[in-house]
Amino acid sequence: MNIIVAVDKNWAIGKDNRLLVSIPADMKMFRQETTGKVVVMGRKTLESFPGGQPLKNRTNIVLTGNENYQVKGAIVVHTLEELLKEVEKYESDQVYCIGGDSIYRQLLPYCDTAHVTKIDFAYEADSFFPNLDEDLEWEITARSEEQTYFDLEYEFVKYERKA
Repeated sequence: MNIIVAVDKNWAIGKDNRLLVSIPADMKMFRQETTGKVVVMGRKTLESFPGGQPLKNRTNIVLTGNENYQVKGAIVVHTLEELLKEVEKYESDQVYCIGGDSIYRQLLPYCDTAHVTKIDFAYEADSFFPNLDEDLEWEITARSEEQTYFDLEYEFVKYERKA
């Protein structure tokens, strides 16, 4: 399974259920990576999308503790066990965990590739991603040239779990 995330200098990912910043090249990379594939997210992440609607041209799986939660166009599961059983139906490399922070933490042990957009700036934030640079189980296997969006510098970094 893959994880895809944008983090700031402190591995922050969001504030008030919103992304810290929207970088067009990051959004484009996200679309290219996930279109036609399976995206796994929490309820609050889904609700942060335009109209609270599932992402188009993808299989959307939502993990929520709310037993009554339903959303048109998405598969809703209520436990980690139920989620893991659901994703078994797909090739592991076709499944992307897209957040939020509690979903990332729950699924990180089941992931072997992380696509991280690292933004060279520290934002005010209330949700964070585990720091893979400090996790001995992960190593950087690819990184882009540094890129700039207005005055923000960022790079795309691929981490893989060590064998």
